[in-house]
Amino acid sequence: MEQTMFNPDMESLSPKEQQKMEKNLLLEQMDYVYAHSKMYQDKFATAGIKKEKIKNVQDLTLLPFTTKQELRDSQKRQAPFGDFLAAPSMEVSRVHRTSGTTGSFIYTALTKKDLAQTHDCGARAFWSAGLRPHHRVIHCLNYCMWMGGYTDHANLEATGATVIPFGVGNAKQLIQVIKDAGINAISSTPSYPKHLEKIIKAEFNMDPSELGLELGLFGGEPGLDNPVFRNRMETTWGMKAQNANYGVSDVLCNFASVCPDNYKLHFLGQGALLVQLVDPMTLEDIPIREGAIGEMVLTHLKKEAQPLVRYRTSDLMEILGTDPCECGRTGFRFQIVGRSDDMLHVKGINVFPNGVAMVLEDLVPEVTGEFQIILSHPSPYTHLDIRVEYGHEIPLNKMTDLKVKIETKIKENLNFRGVVDLVKPDSIERTKMGKARRVIRNYE
Repeated sequence: MEQTMFNPDMESLSPKEQQKMEKNLLLEQMDYVYAHSKMYQDKFATAGIKKEKIKNVQDLTLLPFTTKQELRDSQKRQAPFGDFLAAPSMEVSRVHRTSGTTGSFIYTALTKKDLAQTHDCGARAFWSAGLRPHHRVIHCLNYCMWMGGYTDHANLEATGATVIPFGVGNAKQLIQVIKDAGINAISSTPSYPKHLEKIIKAEFNMDPSELGLELGLFGGEPGLDNPVFRNRMETTWGMKAQNANYGVSDVLCNFASVCPDNYKLHFLGQGALLVQLVDPMTLEDIPIREGAIGEMVLTHLKKEAQPLVRYRTSDLMEILGTDPCECGRTGFRFQIVGRSDDMLHVKGINVFPNGVAMVLEDLVPEVTGEFQIILSHPSPYTHLDIRVEYGHEIPLNKMTDLKVKIETKIKENLNFRGVVDLVKPDSIERTKMGKARRVIRNYE
């Protein structure tokens, strides 16, 4: 009988079992944090909360939040790992660095035990998405210190699959390796295959489906929640496209994935993370139940190097289900609807770049799907200026009609006014992984 879960003891825990485990692990973790983390010793003393006040999970609400800026400040005070490092520095086995796209970067340190838990949770996610030991998977994320590169490589290996480390860049060689090495799975951002399609047709005179890929494991960007985007990728490539790699690099590399039975992200970080929701405006706690929407707040349950307590992720999570899934996994299902720091307010309407992306994806190939929201001043806004790439086959005499069509679709679907500026295909700058910045703030 096929093994359907990588770690069934954790992935199929009953709610009662999980609550008991979380309480026990949380109390042990808080003992450790109070004893070893200078940053938290100072934070908790300032808040006047002694360790004895934390007796169960509900008491976490007594403690202050942790923000990314606090971690940056901590590492400025005490380089390189900050005074929230709770383990001896000689016990740090691996160091990663965040991208620093919204500020200075953060060094993330992990001990051997931290790594073992990271790889276990990551393997749960990749296994849930369908990766098995018979697969040969080529890993196409940036290996240069970013958590998603080397650590996800190790997560992939933990499933027993054969992993080919490729990274990003040199797309022509990548296609050749896929052809030569009998590779049947790919791990990348969801925007990367679209970049590869051009090289496959131009350099190899092939359709992507002829490469023989069976499984795509994607993460690091939104997009796969949109069935139109997903179906187009699956039709073009002839592979199953799975949202297999959701995580928060400062906290845990990968702790959620879809399963073959249900295209909703499953929480798979049992024993490693405690998840809470808060209202991003009032900061009041929101119970995790179907339909709830709030900012995800994470607390480590078993972390040695840099344990975090009540860490605000800025990711806005919607709970889609809390009952057991058909696959047998009992973690709640969710989707990320946007980021609180990317949420824009247009005449009382909350707007996320993800929403604009979904509208434009429905218009491909009239547009490429790439766009940028251009902000010339801080909020509030009466409308949004949106730069949109038109499709490769659109004649110039159709531009006015296309502009009106896009603006109408945005108004109908998202209920705000977007003023569209059509630009040439491929004119919006992408990273090596094919990703474009969605919000450009042209003001200080």
